[in-house]
Amino acid sequence: MKVKNYKLIILFLSVVVLFSCSNDGAILHTNITGSSSELVVVISNDSWKGATGELIREILAQPQHGLPQDEPLFDVINVPHAAFKSIFKSTRNIIQTSISSNIEKEGISFIDDVWAYPQATVQIKAKTSEKFAEILNENKNKILSYFIAAEKERLTMNYKKFYEKGVYNVLNKEYGLTMKVPPGFAITEQEEDFIWFKYDTPEIQQGIIVYSFPYTSDSAFTVNYLLPIRDKILKENIPGPTEDSYMATEKRFEQIFNIREHNGNYASEMRGLWRVENDFMGGPYVSLAELDATNQRVVVAFGYVYAPSKDKRNLLRQVEAMIYSMKFNDQAKNDKISSQIRMGN
Repeated sequence: MKVKNYKLIILFLSVVVLFSCSNDGAILHTNITGSSSELVVVISNDSWKGATGELIREILAQPQHGLPQDEPLFDVINVPHAAFKSIFKSTRNIIQTSISSNIEKEGISFIDDVWAYPQATVQIKAKTSEKFAEILNENKNKILSYFIAAEKERLTMNYKKFYEKGVYNVLNKEYGLTMKVPPGFAITEQEEDFIWFKYDTPEIQQGIIVYSFPYTSDSAFTVNYLLPIRDKILKENIPGPTEDSYMATEKRFEQIFNIREHNGNYASEMRGLWRVENDFMGGPYVSLAELDATNQRVVVAFGYVYAPSKDKRNLLRQVEAMIYSMKFNDQAKNDKISSQIRMGN
């Protein structure tokens, strides 16, 4: 028995060694800490109070587009170098700054999972504040994209583990696609090319509407084409709380529109605000329109948030991660079509 126990102890210690790293003896796969969209900046007090800190805040805490009230992209927390101990090293998002004439190699690096998992860290090294500002400005879009993608991926990982199977199965069987949304989402209405499911509490509502229409030309992926179809579908299917009220796109503010790929398919993303005509409800939305070439259709996933008097940034990011989990059942056929197009066949 003693021999067996000894072997178990050796095995345990071996596992510990394999999963440990040189950063203060921390375990590599310690779970991240901190709230969603929280970002720690390791920086000296003098730099934080000066022009360097002002530039960092200007970039990282700029307003999130497409929200009815100003909310920052990230909740930025400054931590002096001497205070950057274990309690902060497990934070989900970290920027480490080094500004010193002793720096040998200036530049920026992006490193995942340094002290915890799944963690995103950026290190910026510069000899002077001026050079630091230059590096930061040159890479600001890349930095923002890196942290935003990390936030979305964490949500996606959670939804892959725990998702509402009732919604998943209906989408899979009747609509030729899948999407993973958290437990608690329930189907409110469904028709042949339309389904609406949502999560309701007394304080918030997160909803997703999936619909499709025939693909006839690339003009289908433009704001002027997509908006009238969306508003027609919303008016017919999403009633408001009072008589003659219905959901619609808020057009007093410009829609934020981008062409992109999703799962290798041609797609577009739109962000903005929605409202209820003849009532006072409203909030932010994000939508993904994606080409399903095999079935000659455009599938739109429209995700929205209603949370009066609440912050909406994180709620909308959750919905965004859900709609970006959408996958077509015929994706292998779509991949073959895309490959033939790229080869000119």
